[in-house]
Amino acid sequence: MISPPGGRQAVSTMPEAPHAKPPILNLPNALTLGRLALAVVLFALLALDWLAIGFVVFIIAASTDWLDGWVARRRGETTTLGRILDPFVDKVVVIGAFVFLMPIDDSGLTPWMVTLVVARELLVTGLRGYLEGENIAFGADWMGKVKMILQCVAIGAVLFDLGVAKGSPAYLLNAFTGFFVEWGERFKMLAIWVAIVVTALSGISYTWRAIQLVAQRSVK
Repeated sequence: MISPPGGRQAVSTMPEAPHAKPPILNLPNALTLGRLALAVVLFALLALDWLAIGFVVFIIAASTDWLDGWVARRRGETTTLGRILDPFVDKVVVIGAFVFLMPIDDSGLTPWMVTLVVARELLVTGLRGYLEGENIAFGADWMGKVKMILQCVAIGAVLFDLGVAKGSPAYLLNAFTGFFVEWGERFKMLAIWVAIVVTALSGISYTWRAIQLVAQRSVK
């Protein structure tokens, strides 16, 4: 650019182009919506007692939970809709799977366990809504993320035990059928109890953190 007389640099009066916001219907959000569609398919399979296929569908749905977050960070396409939609779909998948599996014989799930899972989610959602309404940040912590992973492991273990180890595919394994039934049952019960205990501890942790944040705000 040629400088004007006097050696001063010409200053552009053109407005700067605004920073482009990521589109709402981007790839991460599409993956999240795809997980919601897979949840509907999963619930239909569980209602029809097609547990082996349900196990495969659940593994795919659980995998997209990690994938959409990774894609959003990688492509810089994090949106407000995604931050709301992702945890909502997670809750639909997990709570729905627990509800559909509980009435099935030998699932290992009891009404009080499912009630605890639902109560914890309602509690944390209520606390987050209240605190963020007071302009207090209340994001997920590491225990909440571990809780989600363990819940998915528990659901996967139940589906594997009922649909694969004790289902029709097991009979194709002949001599290995007994092995899968025995260890599938043991791992299922271990996974369920670990997930339930961590779910309860996570709810207590979030509640304590909320109390501390409110107390700090009151002091100020």
